[in-house]
Amino acid sequence: MQIRELSIPDAFEITPIQRADDRGIFLEWYRFDRLEEQVGHPLTLRQANTSVSRKGVVRGIHFADVPLGQAKYVTAPHGAVLDYIIDVRVGSPTFGQWDSVLLDDVDRKAVYLAEGLGHCFVALTEGATVSYLVSDVYSPTREHGINPLDPDVNLVFPEAAGEPLLSPKDLEAPSLAEAQASGLLPQYSDVTAFYDTLRAG
Repeated sequence: MQIRELSIPDAFEITPIQRADDRGIFLEWYRFDRLEEQVGHPLTLRQANTSVSRKGVVRGIHFADVPLGQAKYVTAPHGAVLDYIIDVRVGSPTFGQWDSVLLDDVDRKAVYLAEGLGHCFVALTEGATVSYLVSDVYSPTREHGINPLDPDVNLVFPEAAGEPLLSPKDLEAPSLAEAQASGLLPQYSDVTAFYDTLRAG
């Protein structure tokens, strides 16, 4: 597999090697050792999630308190989504910026995003299925959101996705500026210190 760091530090695009024959296709969609080479520590797996979405559904922007946060390894085994990684770490050189990767059942790419980064995706097909491995279990009191329609974040959704469909919770989430003013966002210095503890073992 090929692993490429995105424009948001501590986020990576993973492109697997697909081996096809008359029976179908085989690929490795996750390799802890190859990821560890890039990230500097192994990904601890504590939960696996799957969502199935109608075309146009937007899920996110979501992030969790650090520590422990929730690193994510995300792929789309069926259909297609455009996956966004948003830097919500206050003090980061790329604070407020984002990058995106097309995840689909053709190239079968994955993305890894470290703890403290924001995550969002929009479904480009009906029944778009997203599966992700996460480094900690879901904790509702430590999970937070930012409105994905916030003009200051300015996520660009493909026209092919149609009108964005959001949950009431995501629609009611604060803007990035509001989340920062209320102290909801992680501090870059705290997050990078946490990364250091993970690398130290």
